Amino acid sequence: MKAAAIALTNLRRLFRQRANIFFVIVLPMLIIMLLGAAFGGGATPNVGIVGRGQLADEIAAELTRTGEVEADRVGDAADLGDEVERGGLQGGLLVPATADAALARGERVTLEYLARPDEQGAQLRMAILAAVTEVGARRRAARFAVSEGLAPYDRALALAAVAGAAVAPVSVRTEVAGEALFPEDVGTFDLGASSQLLLFVFLTSLTGAAALIEVRRLGVSRRMLSTPTSVRTVLAGETLGRYAVALTQGLIIMLGSLTIFGVSWGDPLGAAAVLLVFCLVGAGAGMLVGATLANDQQSTAVGLFLGMGLAALGGSMVPLEVFPDTVRTVAHVTPHAWGNDAFAELVRRGGNLVDVLPELGILSLYAAALLGLASWRLSRSISG
Repeated sequence: MKAAAIALTNLRRLFRQRANIFFVIVLPMLIIMLLGAAFGGGATPNVGIVGRGQLADEIAAELTRTGEVEADRVGDAADLGDEVERGGLQGGLLVPATADAALARGERVTLEYLARPDEQGAQLRMAILAAVTEVGARRRAARFAVSEGLAPYDRALALAAVAGAAVAPVSVRTEVAGEALFPEDVGTFDLGASSQLLLFVFLTSLTGAAALIEVRRLGVSRRMLSTPTSVRTVLAGETLGRYAVALTQGLIIMLGSLTIFGVSWGDPLGAAAVLLVFCLVGAGAGMLVGATLANDQQSTAVGLFLGMGLAALGGSMVPLEVFPDTVRTVAHVTPHAWGNDAFAELVRRGGNLVDVLPELGILSLYAAALLGLASWRLSRSISG
């Protein structure tokens, strides 16, 4: 009971400071959202179309026919520009109101394309160009029929549409040579969520070591030994406290991202096991820092340096798959690399608890070593 009381005190101390609420809850979700918006896959791009009439309708229908692009109608050019600039739409097309009449007279019509200057904007331009070319081909056929006196323009356009639908489309088959780094069915936010979970659980555990240093500095632990409380109880309470802090943040990130962004964590038992064991690693690292350093300024600096550095090397900022082989091997000196390997097996390759047992074993060794060393160091500092 005493150990549980010590752990609960550590957990309350975490949320007593409002700044911690931002770093524990808000910031991880923001980063997951930003990473998903910038690099995530699986989202269908939206193209806004300004214009009313048959030409605009056919272009929108052609864009959405394949299911790879969604076409939304926008009121005017100003609204379209604002939506593209803010990222609500990935591209936009302005169809003049006089386009249908001009094409019927055989005149040239200019369509305006809007997009941000990035790779997705260039790719969408090709998709829109293909749709416009397909729709324009029917109008060229209709104009040819009119020039030959075969039918009025409207009738010729309808016949061109029927004839075009009867023509067998060209079949294009693509194959990936080798093994794809990331499966196409991985959701927009799935790639970044697990790596951020590992980063923030470990980082918060390290920076939260300042609370343990404060307890040592004020002599709270030593005063507890003057009561019927053993060193073992104090160590158990501090360990549970660090573990409760890590687990609380991990659950917030995991359940929050699942609820808000629909992140898939793969096999529930496997994901829960990875989280539980990695939180032990974070708790051990936080206790070791708190039992070794002399003041909270040192713990904050060391915590940020180790937390960000190990996360970067371990694949929590850039996926391990893009590392050269040598760097990837070196990265596995960090617990983050093993955690990222485990989540990659669960999320990207459909693995289960049995498939991540090797990674769980390595992480358990990290946790045992860190917790053992931290307990030895803390027991000396409070009883010496």
